[in-house]
Amino acid sequence: MTAPAPAQPAGATGRGFARVIAASLAGTTIEFYDFFLYGSAAALVFNKVFFPAGDPVIGVLLALATYAVGFLARPLGGILFGHLGDRFGRRRTLALSLGLMGGSTVLIGLIPSYDTIGVAAPLILTLLRLIQGVALGGEWGGAILLVTEHAPKQRRGFWAAWPQSGGPLGNMLATGVLAVLGLVVTDAQFTSWAWRLAFLVSAVLVLVGLWLRRAVEESPQFLALQQQGNLREGHAPLRIVLRDHKREVTIAALANMGEKTAYYAFSIFLLSYFSEQLHLPKSTGLIAVAVGSVFQVAAMLLGGHLSDRLGRRNVNLTVAVLIAVWGLVGLPLVDGGHLGVITLTVSVGLALHGLMCGSQAAFFAELFPSAVRYTGASLGYQIATVLGGSAAPLLGVALMRQTGATWPVGVFLVCAELCTVAAFLWVGETKDRDPDAVAPSLPAPTPTPTAAH
Repeated sequence: MTAPAPAQPAGATGRGFARVIAASLAGTTIEFYDFFLYGSAAALVFNKVFFPAGDPVIGVLLALATYAVGFLARPLGGILFGHLGDRFGRRRTLALSLGLMGGSTVLIGLIPSYDTIGVAAPLILTLLRLIQGVALGGEWGGAILLVTEHAPKQRRGFWAAWPQSGGPLGNMLATGVLAVLGLVVTDAQFTSWAWRLAFLVSAVLVLVGLWLRRAVEESPQFLALQQQGNLREGHAPLRIVLRDHKREVTIAALANMGEKTAYYAFSIFLLSYFSEQLHLPKSTGLIAVAVGSVFQVAAMLLGGHLSDRLGRRNVNLTVAVLIAVWGLVGLPLVDGGHLGVITLTVSVGLALHGLMCGSQAAFFAELFPSAVRYTGASLGYQIATVLGGSAAPLLGVALMRQTGATWPVGVFLVCAELCTVAAFLWVGETKDRDPDAVAPSLPAPTPTPTAAH
C-alpha cells in the first residue's frame, strides 16, 4: 500500500518541518543505538568481561539484570525530562537527553574488565546503564511529541512513526556494527577489546545529532501554552498527571505491553537463545536481527499510515492477534539452527512489532493535553518498558535455562498481547481527537490582589 502525498502541517514551513523530522529521527536512532548496543553486548560478551561465573547462563542472567536496570530507570527519565519538557520546551530537553546518553555510552566502552579492577567494573557498568535509562526515558517522549505537535491531524500517525522508527534503525546499526566486528576479528579478540569500538563510535554520532537539533523550531503547541500564560511558576506536570490522568497512563502502559514484549522476545532473548542454547556463532543472531530490522523500519511507517486510514484501535487489535499467533508458531522454528529459518522467524516477528509500534506513536500524544503531554505520554510508555521490556529477556533466559525451549516465551507473548487488546477495547478510537481540545487540568491561577480605591 502506497502512502499518499502528505500534507504540510499548519504553522510550519516545509523546510522547517523537514528539519523537525530529520532531527527527531536522528536523535532517536542514536539514543536507541546506544541503548540497544548495551543489550546486544550484554547477551554476547558482558557475562565474560564483567560477570565471570562458572555457569555461562548465570553470567548471561547477571549481564541481562544490568540491562534491565536501564529499563527501571526509564520511568524516572520520563518523569524528569517530562517535567523539563512540559516546563521549558521539547527542543532544549531533547538536546540534554542526547548528550547524557552519548556520554554514558562512551564511558561504558572505557570501563576496565572485572579481571582488571574487580567488583568495581560491574558497579560502574550498572551506574552508567542507569544513566542510559534515564536519558532514553526522556528522549522518546520529546521526539515523538515534537513531530506530533507539528504534524497535520490527518497525517499525524504517519509522521509520528518516523522518530518511532529510530528504535529499529538504532538496533540495526548496533547489531550491524557488532556483526561486522564479529566477522573481522576472532571471538577472543571480540571479547577482549573489539566490542568496545562500537561504544566509542557513539561520540561521533552524538555530535551529529546535536548539530541537527540545534536549528529545530520549538513545538507550536508548547509556544501557544507559553503565550497564553499556562506554564505558571509552580506548574507540576507529574502531580497533574497522577491526579487527573491516571486512567490515560494506565491505558498507555497496557497498550504498549504487547509492543515492548514482542520486540525483546524476537531480538534480545533470541540472541541469548542462539548463543547459549543452540551454540551458534555470534554472527548468526546478529545478522538475523539486522535483516529483520530493515523490515521492521518499513513496517513502522506502514503502521503509522494504516493507523491514519483505518484507526489506531483497528490496527493494534489485528496486529496483537498476529503477534500472539507468531509467538506460538514461529519461535519454535529456530530450534533447527538454520540461518534462513532463523532470519525468517526474526524478520516476521520484528515486522509485526513494527506495525504495532508505528501505529501507536501518535496514540500516546492523543491521550494527554499539551501542558502535561510530555510527562503523561513518557510515564505510560516507560512503565510498559519496565513491565514488558525488561521482563521479556530476563524471563526468557530463565525459562530457557529451565526448559531449554522457546514455547514458554510464546505463552508470555500471548499474555502481553492480551494487555494491548484490553487497552484498545477500553479507550476506543483516538485518531480523530484534537489533542488541543483535551481538558488541560491545570490549577487555577492565583488571583492578583487589586489596589484599594
